Parts: sequence; structure tokens; C-alpha cells
Amino acid sequence: MKQRDLLKKLEDAGFTFERHGGNHDIYRRGSDIEKVPRHKEVNESLARMILRKWKLL
Repeated sequence: MKQRDLLKKLEDAGFTFERHGGNHDIYRRGSDIEKVPRHKEVNESLARMILRKWKLL
């Protein structure tokens, strides 16, 4: 999955960019935190896991 597609789904669910980490970008929604790898392509199983975690899939 393209990183921008994953970020769009997270942002639509209320997550906002907080900061850059070492190899990840940190997104926050209240007390919820999600780390997204900074790659053009995010591994398909990782993207599904992130989306399922927040019930977006």
C-alpha cells in the first residue's frame, strides 16, 4: 500500500501528524499514537495490521 493512502485513511479517522521519529512519522489522535514507517510503499500486511488496530478496515 502506498504510504500516502495509509496516511489518508488515518487522517480521515482523526489522526494528525505530531512529529518525525528516526525512521517513522508519529501520528496522534487524543491519547492514541501510531507510528508509520517513512517509506513510499508500506508492507501490505503491516498496513492491514495498522488499519485493523484502529478498526478502519
